[in-house]
Amino acid sequence: MERVVRRRNEFPSPEELVIGTITEVFPEGAFVRLEEYGGKVGLVHLSEVASGWIKNIREHIREGQTVVCRVMRVDEKRGHVDLSMRRVKESEKAWKREQFRREERAEKLLALAAKKLRKSLDEAYQEVGFKLQEKFGDMYTGLERVAKEGAKVLEELGLGKRWVNALVQVSSSLVEAPLFKVVGYLELSSTAPDGVERIRRAMLKAKEEVSRDGVRVEIYYVGSPRYRVEVLASSYKEAEAVLRRVAEVAINSLRAEGGKGEFHAGKGGR
Repeated sequence: MERVVRRRNEFPSPEELVIGTITEVFPEGAFVRLEEYGGKVGLVHLSEVASGWIKNIREHIREGQTVVCRVMRVDEKRGHVDLSMRRVKESEKAWKREQFRREERAEKLLALAAKKLRKSLDEAYQEVGFKLQEKFGDMYTGLERVAKEGAKVLEELGLGKRWVNALVQVSSSLVEAPLFKVVGYLELSSTAPDGVERIRRAMLKAKEEVSRDGVRVEIYYVGSPRYRVEVLASSYKEAEAVLRRVAEVAINSLRAEGGKGEFHAGKGGR
């Protein structure tokens, strides 16, 4: 079964936040594959990549990079989707990335339930997935409700007994286990004219490197050149390993661009 998080609608709506992968960068902008919409491609014009004057677009984005965009315009007849990166706040980026990760996990559970019933993932979306999205906003929230409240949540959607039993069984894993938090501090600096952007790229690369289910990484600006890194994971050992990997990737990435970096461990706990 191919697993690709999807929506019922063929195209996104204006003002919607979407997650995508940059497939091509050129002087006037970039093409972005929309991961939730069957791989449809949107366009980010150069003026919508970042605020201010852009001398070299490749200093801001690259092929293969995962980005969060705001939908500006949609022309379904022509198949055109105009996107903006600069009009997305950092808080919105974090929310969308987390929502997409949650939906990926929900899809894995949906696929597992479908397998029990010998159904395809396409059938699972048509019979269950889209109904959960329409009722709760996303599948994960719906399955969380199932984990906490039981079969009645699904019965209210009019699902058959076989689907109800399978989904109740797989959604039980969404009852959250305690998370462990560790904290560390990065000191990152660069004397290059675009030093701030180089530091931002290094931290983004570090977060993408460790992105996976059950792990949350947040980086906060404390005061130049100091950044606070918080990692939440299901075990203290895993959290520590992720923290050190974040530091390693960020520092090495920045050094490769002529910058400097140091890491200092902090305090952690439950």
